[in-house]
Amino acid sequence: MSVDPAPTAPSPLSAPAPRRPADTPVAAPAPATAAPGPAPAPAAAAFHPPGGRAAWFAWSLGVAVYVLAVVHRTSLGVAGLDASARFGIGASALSTFSILQVLVYAGMQVPVGLLVDRIGPRRVLLLGVALMSAGQLAFAFSTAFAPALASRAVLGCGDAMTFISVLRVAARWFPAARNPFVVQLTGLIGTGGNLVTTVVLAQALHAAGWSATFGTIALTGVPVFVVVLVLLREAPPGAPAPVRHESPRLPVGQQIRAAWSEPGTRLGMWVHFTTAFPASAFGLLWGLPYLVEGQGMSRAGAGGMLSLLVLSGMAFGLLFGRLVSRTAASRLPIAFTVLAVTALCWTAALAWPDGHPPLWLLVVLMLVMGSNGPASLIGLDYARAYNPAERMGTASGIANMGGFIGSMITLLGIGVLLDALADPGSDGYGAHAYQVAFCFQLLPLLLGTAMILRLRRKLDR
Repeated sequence: MSVDPAPTAPSPLSAPAPRRPADTPVAAPAPATAAPGPAPAPAAAAFHPPGGRAAWFAWSLGVAVYVLAVVHRTSLGVAGLDASARFGIGASALSTFSILQVLVYAGMQVPVGLLVDRIGPRRVLLLGVALMSAGQLAFAFSTAFAPALASRAVLGCGDAMTFISVLRVAARWFPAARNPFVVQLTGLIGTGGNLVTTVVLAQALHAAGWSATFGTIALTGVPVFVVVLVLLREAPPGAPAPVRHESPRLPVGQQIRAAWSEPGTRLGMWVHFTTAFPASAFGLLWGLPYLVEGQGMSRAGAGGMLSLLVLSGMAFGLLFGRLVSRTAASRLPIAFTVLAVTALCWTAALAWPDGHPPLWLLVVLMLVMGSNGPASLIGLDYARAYNPAERMGTASGIANMGGFIGSMITLLGIGVLLDALADPGSDGYGAHAYQVAFCFQLLPLLLGTAMILRLRRKLDR
């Protein structure tokens, strides 16, 4: 498992005395964390996004791009075993595909945030669609490891441009109190792309073959590009010009430092890091091999389990969106609950004798991991609430790096351990190898939890 306006009710976390969130009502028109420069014009301060049908229409166009991005991003998750056979590679090399894609995604978040702040989300979305389609088309016809790897990097670059752009469109069109719900709904609908991958793509891959399947996904970007180009409006009629046109533009380095120096941005990044990566690493690459090779499931059974994870995420997205919209005080309790239950379920599954937990425990694990993606969006809510509008994209990009950095570390760690634990002469990996390798994810889980606790205390001060 890139911003959105503030929750309706303040909490001790959302309104500390010395560091008030950017969207908490105050007497003065300028937020406490505003960047240096002249204050926005009174018209900008008085404007309230209207919401309504036009807002939902604009948002739906952006979400269409995000769904496409999720399909591109997770397409390798059901093709891991096929990719190993096609390119003749082992677990470490296979994990490199997803690691590079995630590395590019994470590394692009701050540049993309700056682009959104400076040229607007519509142009960034169009560029993202073009890059994703080009990368996926090259991947469809690659027969060697190196060009296939390069194509996934291009795909990751385009993918990185989608989520932050959609959230900026939502922030311009919807009232502040509505945004936490809209953000969760964005993640929920985007999860539908994952469902397409696990259900449709898995079947198409074996029915139509590698090149036809991935080539079709690439060409899907053409109509999406045209629709966004023709119909998407970044802001409602009567909206004031963005702040970037009303005040001197901050140098890039200064804008990044200003966003990073805000503890709310860093707290958001670590919340995203810790809550997102378990389900992300599982869904991006290692879920299907773990269930098929490690647990002895059929491909159809493993696909059903991954679909359960996706459906669970959609349900949790609705629940968390409602809770966070009602009160900001629910943000960290939700995150800590998700972390605790995820760690508990993985510990139980990995500690099971012989590395073969019962089916009911695997089902519970899928349901629990479904909460990871929706919980990670809480991190973006912190980044949005503690930064002024003119650096929303930059702060959201920093926060959105977290989960993908955690995923990258976990993907690599599991792949290296699997290769180290593989039986000599064996083509696959046994249950014991998966049992030990998947213990690696507990390390970033502990690190992230410790950083959240540290930054929460700093924010309270």
